[in-house]
Amino acid sequence: MVDRTPVDVTNLDGYGNPALDWNRAAEALAAGPASGSFFLGTTGPDGRPHAAAVGALWRDGELFIVSGPGTRKSRNLAANPACTVSASLTGIDIVIEGEARRVTDATTLERVVGHYRDQGWPAEVQGDAFTAPYSAPSAGPPPWYLYLVTPRTVFGVGGSEPPGATRWRFAG
Repeated sequence: MVDRTPVDVTNLDGYGNPALDWNRAAEALAAGPASGSFFLGTTGPDGRPHAAAVGALWRDGELFIVSGPGTRKSRNLAANPACTVSASLTGIDIVIEGEARRVTDATTLERVVGHYRDQGWPAEVQGDAFTAPYSAPSAGPPPWYLYLVTPRTVFGVGGSEPPGATRWRFAG
């Protein structure tokens, strides 16, 4: 488990509400998006932005995403690992700013593929990537790379009680 304790918390709420608790955001991330999708934002080598839905998973303080090597998002991450991941979660909307690095070590791949299987995606580790009978059409054909997104800054806006808006910054 990775210690994901914010080193700085800034209340962005303009209505007098207190800062949101990071544990609320972390629990909502672990539960997954209410809409079923996380969205990855990347920047291409020419500076053009790109956004796409991705298969994502928050476990033990770590955010993982999956993408095929030939997709625009994977090519963008290879050139520039800076990215955003956003989702409308139950009771809170989240935008994560950070960096995505490809994961190739067998221990992490096996651990994470087990979490994906627990969610119903029948993925397997093959070499340094994942395969499965299917994935999202936007993921491209197999194999699929696993990326670890390291959060630097996270923004949260409460969509239910208690309301509020908060920025959390993390070491690294």
